[in-house]
Amino acid sequence: MKNANEIKFLKNRSIVKFEGEDFLGEIGIDGRIFKALTLARISVGVISQQAVENGISILVHENDAETAVACLIDEFEAERKSGKVSQIYSINNVSVIGFVAEDSNKVFAELARNNVFPLLLNKVAGENRVNIVVTSSQDEKTKNIIESEIFKKPKTVHLAIIGHGNVGKTLIEQVLESSEEIKRRKKIDLKVVAVANSKKIAFNKKGFDANWPDEVLTAEQPSNVEELINFSNENQLENLIVVDNTASKDFVKNYHALAENGFDLVSSNKIFNTLPIEEYRKLRYTLSKNNRRYLYETNVGAGLPLIDTIKLLHLSGENITRIKGVFSGTLSYVFNNFSLRDEKFSTIVNEALEKGYTEPDPREDLSGNDVARKLLILARELDLINEFEDINIQNLVPENLLSVSKSEFLSRLEELDDEYQKIKENQEPGHVLRYVGDLHGNLQEEKGKLDVKLISVPGSSALGQLKGSDSIFEIYTESYGENPIVIMGAGAGAKVTARGVFGDILRLSETK
Repeated sequence: MKNANEIKFLKNRSIVKFEGEDFLGEIGIDGRIFKALTLARISVGVISQQAVENGISILVHENDAETAVACLIDEFEAERKSGKVSQIYSINNVSVIGFVAEDSNKVFAELARNNVFPLLLNKVAGENRVNIVVTSSQDEKTKNIIESEIFKKPKTVHLAIIGHGNVGKTLIEQVLESSEEIKRRKKIDLKVVAVANSKKIAFNKKGFDANWPDEVLTAEQPSNVEELINFSNENQLENLIVVDNTASKDFVKNYHALAENGFDLVSSNKIFNTLPIEEYRKLRYTLSKNNRRYLYETNVGAGLPLIDTIKLLHLSGENITRIKGVFSGTLSYVFNNFSLRDEKFSTIVNEALEKGYTEPDPREDLSGNDVARKLLILARELDLINEFEDINIQNLVPENLLSVSKSEFLSRLEELDDEYQKIKENQEPGHVLRYVGDLHGNLQEEKGKLDVKLISVPGSSALGQLKGSDSIFEIYTESYGENPIVIMGAGAGAKVTARGVFGDILRLSETK
């Protein structure tokens, strides 16, 4: 005996469509359709009337579609001549999925979120039974989503990881290590199905395992977003998340296309959120229009819950008056160590580079651009319309070293030693150096004031007591007055950042 909840799945079907002005609801139409098709030995699956389209749709096997159209054209010749029926034609390559659901609206919401919109919908009153017709290019995906919803099977979430350097590699390993536990505890089946760098993209529909580096190494497909979109469409993958772990100015240009093609976005790449405000808003519009989400908690503070805290405060109507702190784990490490140890500035910078704390080119950190981007991202979370050029940035790199190659810059790092030794020695007693970002001014206006600079602070202060590569953020609000909300913790390192990205992936997966 069949389970009442079993999903009915019929492939290789066609919809035969009538369109016309005045024949809807006319007595005997359905009977004539059945009679004509029965005489032609054609089995009819569903008849559905669409008042909005002035039409009737009939479901038949695709082998019978041509014959069905021909015999109905004959049957309704008079109506076609009079104009009552304007056209009769078939839509091929469709599938029927029938299921019983107490809350079919929830199923339809999940389907819509995955860009599945049924061509036909037929509800059996009082039985909670629903039949839907979808294109065969989406039928497997539709079936998977319905099964997940009805039978509470683990929901499969397909991940495309862009960038497999320090953070990307660590993230893939974290996903593979945790996947069984997440499936058991959260009923979410995470699969890494695509891994790419700027040159090549590797695909694995079943999900990569521990041998993923070998598959990536032997991949031959060029890395482009069209390849990824085509792969997800051809394999009917549901619940898609693309994860940008690059620092690429080029890859962020693909965010719109990805959102429009069913991908949610997670990014540790700060570039998009600091593009001109018009671009920033345009993506928010694209995301909203396509019911997609974009999470980027690691843009500021690596794995610390900073952006979320600021969003919640701002949305609750709390008036944030200032945000100040050490935003860069790299520069935190550099100045925490340089202030306390009797070492050259260049020695400490090289140490940070070896530990993987810096951006691929340390000038991105030392120039202050990284801190400036983070400060701008926070400003925009408060709905300020500041642009990158509004930020006053103290660049720690001498002008003559700004445009040389990365390797030449690293070989000439010692040229910075004398200047920073003098700055260190000229401080007041008991003071230490900190490189800070400061968002201040009247934050209720359209723009705030943004400063990024090296300052000297008492070693006993909250900023002065910072250790290792920790970051610290002081959030001043009207309600809290002079006592800021302080968020402090690890602000750099591949493991911390990857863990933060992983957190964003799980938050998206749980709301899918």
